[in-house]
Amino acid sequence: MTAAPATAARGRPTATVVRRRVRASTLFAIMCVIAVVMLYPFFYMLDNAFRNQSQFSGQGGHSTVSWGQLFTELPVWRELFNSTLICAVSILLILAVSTTAGFAFAKLQYRASGWVFLGVVAALMVPLQSIIIPEYVNLGKLGLINTYLGAILVYIALGTPFATFLMATYYRGISDDLIEAAVMDGLSYERTFLRIALPLSWPAIATVTVLQFIQIWDDLLVGLLFLQNPQQRTITVGLAALSAGRTTSIPVLMAGSFVSALPAIIVYLIFQRHLVKGLTMGMGK
Repeated sequence: MTAAPATAARGRPTATVVRRRVRASTLFAIMCVIAVVMLYPFFYMLDNAFRNQSQFSGQGGHSTVSWGQLFTELPVWRELFNSTLICAVSILLILAVSTTAGFAFAKLQYRASGWVFLGVVAALMVPLQSIIIPEYVNLGKLGLINTYLGAILVYIALGTPFATFLMATYYRGISDDLIEAAVMDGLSYERTFLRIALPLSWPAIATVTVLQFIQIWDDLLVGLLFLQNPQQRTITVGLAALSAGRTTSIPVLMAGSFVSALPAIIVYLIFQRHLVKGLTMGMGK
């Protein structure tokens, strides 16, 4: 006689379950709104990239005229090559410095290491605008204006403090016993770093790679100041020069913006799992 009410009670969701469902539904709705807000600019950009100026002005329809005009007015492939070269070399050097420095700060004990690390962290607080003029003057004295090396050195100086901080935070999450056991087995600290610490830090390396790639690829100020030669300018500088013309075609700019944004999107999609893991495992410890 009591089985039926018990079954009915079991079939009815409790207040806790209802609250969880409402909370989950609310969170899902908020995420959908955020996704629409974030993705709509890409849809707008891609949709208008396949229009000409008259179609953009209200006639409707689509065409590929703007793409031909883009590749006619801009050396797109050359600028993409310049952006790729600067990004690749800058990121490789940032990783070389930040992984070794991060391991030293996290696992090696030496005098005043805390103060040195504090100086690295303090460099994160310095805004780019306050140091860009001294950087320009110093590189000008060295003859590095309008050279790949000059821009690469600036990007390394800007990206290394954050990358070092993240790598040091990540390496602190690696067990000290593991490092000590490797040293007791006869490995030097250099070989311990190369054979043990570096392979374990792949998520943090991927995180630094993605964040620095997006930062450097999308940068305009450094490229505009240090790469004024049309043969050396990046894709973002090229788009800025295109938009500075007397007559600006919005569909052409949308096509160029899509070309510029696509590599960063691809890199993020490739490394997104490692990016999330590196942030949660590194910054959370």
